[in-house]
Amino acid sequence: MEVSRGEVFCILGANGCGKTTLLRCLSGSLYLHRGFVRLGKSDLRSMKPDAIVKKIGFIFQEHEIPFPYSVMEIVCMGRAPHLSLFGSPSNGDKEIAEEALSSIGMLHLKDKPYTQVSGGERQLILIARTLAQQPDIIMMDEPTSHLDFKNQIIILQIVNQLAQQGIDVLMTSHFPDHALLFSSRVALMKEGNFLNVGKPENVITNRTLEEIYGIGVNVISVNDPSTGKELKLCVPKTSSGK
Repeated sequence: MEVSRGEVFCILGANGCGKTTLLRCLSGSLYLHRGFVRLGKSDLRSMKPDAIVKKIGFIFQEHEIPFPYSVMEIVCMGRAPHLSLFGSPSNGDKEIAEEALSSIGMLHLKDKPYTQVSGGERQLILIARTLAQQPDIIMMDEPTSHLDFKNQIIILQIVNQLAQQGIDVLMTSHFPDHALLFSSRVALMKEGNFLNVGKPENVITNRTLEEIYGIGVNVISVNDPSTGKELKLCVPKTSSGK
């Protein structure tokens, strides 16, 4: 697989198929038994950890902070790769953190304890922390899990904006509709292997979704009345198979 500059690359697959493990390998958190990962022209294995984290930001699916750090302190943690071992964030680092919060509309929460914000706000704040890291690539492990419909769309719109700014976004998801609406390319994964890779409208079909999820699915086309464009959506088959 290959991810290009400014691309949203989405990996779809059932629980346990290896999506998170793959992301951890691509980020350098886990090592491959065979094969290689290249970041630009450099083999990831030859790069020092501090060089990798300046290039790759990772947003985990689960993230709990027991201590009530302020939102601003959480976002400033994204500057850690750019500080010395015992260094503290400078005024410049704090300005970068504030700009990151402002870019996702969360600056008004900067003094609020992170433990007191909602799930949707928490996910946005983690994106801000990663933006403060200033990476070239952002990896997201199921970024819309446990979020309501509104917050799912907000997260995906921000993902789209990041790609337009030239950041590579690699994310896993359980929602084929999200991939159809917001991804440049999609990989369908089953039992640790890719079954198909390509443009969403080409690889997300009734047959491929049934193969990776084990249920009957219909991919239907509808017209968006606001734009006149054709959209594809996924709906489960009824018990009668119709």
